Amino acid sequence: MSQQVCENRLDVELISMTPEPERVIEQAGRTCYLSFDRMEADSHEGFIRRLIKMGHESPLEHAYATFRIRNCSRAMTHQLVRHRLMSVSQQSQRYVAEDGFAYVVPESVPAEWVDDFHADMRGIQQMYRKWRDRGLRKEDARFVLPNACTSEIVVSANFREWRHIFKLRTSTKAQWEIRQVCRTMLAMLTEKAPVCFDDLVEPVS
Repeated sequence: MSQQVCENRLDVELISMTPEPERVIEQAGRTCYLSFDRMEADSHEGFIRRLIKMGHESPLEHAYATFRIRNCSRAMTHQLVRHRLMSVSQQSQRYVAEDGFAYVVPESVPAEWVDDFHADMRGIQQMYRKWRDRGLRKEDARFVLPNACTSEIVVSANFREWRHIFKLRTSTKAQWEIRQVCRTMLAMLTEKAPVCFDDLVEPVS
């Protein structure tokens, strides 16, 4: 099977979101204060901003978003799934054959070393096929696979948890790939529910 590479082919798709999420959040928040009489067509904006400023973010837990992420590395997904208040469904290496696995080349690999990186990946592909040919099940042959191996994952979380994730993972201290993924997801949610997320977007200089 031929070598596959997924450089710069990261794909993030918003596949589901709570309808009218900001209105849902406002209704939940106003339940705490029984202030429904103050609800108007555009009252959600100021109300939600006040909730966030006060640190009263539990009403944001009533809105959810689900993303499908493709062509990302296992190194990235290992970080993402550590956020435990998130539902996850991920491509299985127990059941999906990885004979000619696609992989991500880290951005930090200098151009003059990229060929060496490809050669190493081909060597690992050969190791994987060797152990499969010797009769090892996919669930055991996968022990030789690298973190560079690509994966596909679907993740769901409420808005409060997405805010927590974005605060941590869009930081310049975060690893480059998860930072790229989370910045993409943040941009998508900011477009759909700006009041809930636009305070997390870095200003354009």
